[in-house]
Amino acid sequence: MKKLLIASAVFILPAIASAQNVGRCGWGSKLFDGQRGIAPQVLAVTTNGTSGNQTFGISSGTSGCTQDGVVRTNWRTAMFVGSNMNKLARDMSAGQGETMESLASLLEIKDADKATFFSVSRENFASIFSSPSASSEEVLAALRVTMEANSDLAKYSANL
Repeated sequence: MKKLLIASAVFILPAIASAQNVGRCGWGSKLFDGQRGIAPQVLAVTTNGTSGNQTFGISSGTSGCTQDGVVRTNWRTAMFVGSNMNKLARDMSAGQGETMESLASLLEIKDADKATFFSVSRENFASIFSSPSASSEEVLAALRVTMEANSDLAKYSANL
């Protein structure tokens, strides 16, 4: 039992803690780039964690890592979207509204870019909310793709 707890602490907990950071930098993120699901995330995190390459990448500014010193988390945005799916869908389809304003604030979108954010979201509503049963994770992923495709909004996509 003790060995199982130690194995869990060594392999599973870092994977869970780092899951939101998969795809940011390190060899694991490069090897499993674009893959979805639990297995690629765990393998990417394990690759980064066991070889120490992500730590080295952050220290040296290599392997897709940066040294800007900013640690970001998107849990607030994910929680907001998950809790406001219907309202967000309504406002996004209209290209305006309180939930769109709140989402723009969470994404730290500057006032000068809000109109673009609202219109691009409205124009791509069908792909962002691809089905009535779309999950908040699917909506966030589609919104990220939409924002990355727009030169004015791409800089904010990392906040998702």
